[in-house]
Amino acid sequence: MPTRQPTYDRDATEVIGGVGNDGNIPGGGPKTHKKRNRKKIILIVVLVPVILAGLGLIGAGLYLHNVESNVQRVDAFTQVPEASRPQKDAAAKDATNFLLLGSDTRDPENEGGSRSDTIIVLHLNGKQDAAQLISIPRDSWVPIPKSQDGKHGGVDSKINAAYAWGGVPLMVQTVEDYTNVRIDHVALIDFAGFKEVVDALGGITVDVETSFTSTHSLSASHTRHFDKGVQKMDGAEALDYARERYAFKDGDFARIRHQQQVIKAILDKASSGGTLSSPSRINSFLNATTDTVSVDKGLNMLSMATQLRHLRSNNLNFYTSPSKGTGRVGDQSVVLPDTTKAKALFEAVRKDDTATIEKLGVEK
Repeated sequence: MPTRQPTYDRDATEVIGGVGNDGNIPGGGPKTHKKRNRKKIILIVVLVPVILAGLGLIGAGLYLHNVESNVQRVDAFTQVPEASRPQKDAAAKDATNFLLLGSDTRDPENEGGSRSDTIIVLHLNGKQDAAQLISIPRDSWVPIPKSQDGKHGGVDSKINAAYAWGGVPLMVQTVEDYTNVRIDHVALIDFAGFKEVVDALGGITVDVETSFTSTHSLSASHTRHFDKGVQKMDGAEALDYARERYAFKDGDFARIRHQQQVIKAILDKASSGGTLSSPSRINSFLNATTDTVSVDKGLNMLSMATQLRHLRSNNLNFYTSPSKGTGRVGDQSVVLPDTTKAKALFEAVRKDDTATIEKLGVEK
């Protein structure tokens, strides 16, 4: 039995899930210049193709030259042992699976911008007319494979430890081992980037599920309050809504729901006639997303735009990987996966069985 390696909570000197204390991303390349390292945002994976497709593929092709030049690339797969990777089911040969990873680098709780807070498997069906986004809670207690340098992993830990210990490649390997789903593409998001994206769109509309006061203070004497019901939010409000967790009994699960709400609201606004008919708004939107994007080296933007051109919020469904709730392992608070239900859910993803995904997914 391998020895469990130490992990740290947010109040400790090191935090699971991202860059190390030396500023480097393990397995993800050296630290870049601060001006270039405006952490990553993955909204491009769904949103930019929708915008470009709305312009028409000829117009999209012209835009994509500029888009491609601003997109940073990450080596996501060459360090993942091919022998360990699941193979695609024949029934899912035309389906595509994205791994969306993210953190909130400007969250006051996030010391050093070092946690991978968001892990989503996005499954685009073989017909390319619908997608399911399945969030895996960051504190899910799962087996982590050995990192390439052999210094970490080989133990059970919180799933976001994989990113801290081995960067994108180890996270890919960990998610593939846990889900038995082969990942085709990877992209990274910084939820702090929501602010610029939402403001570029002129705000979004969100149906707040319950009234609450944010625990993120605007000043020493001022906090932001959200009332239950439909509200229009600017970028700062949407960011606060998407990052809050301490105001809710179900903590991170509420944050997952709210992040999903904000993604859906941004997609609604991005694909609306008002945005598509405004060149200045399109440019503002693209500038707010593409200059902070990282995707894997094999992702072709034009092909992606073609694949995702039919997606709108009404054919996107959001789920959360099944769990048995929270518990404790040693001194750590963790999410305990329901491995039986999760195995059945991701087997449906592997086989591109949309009906079963919708039946088994824990919708949020």
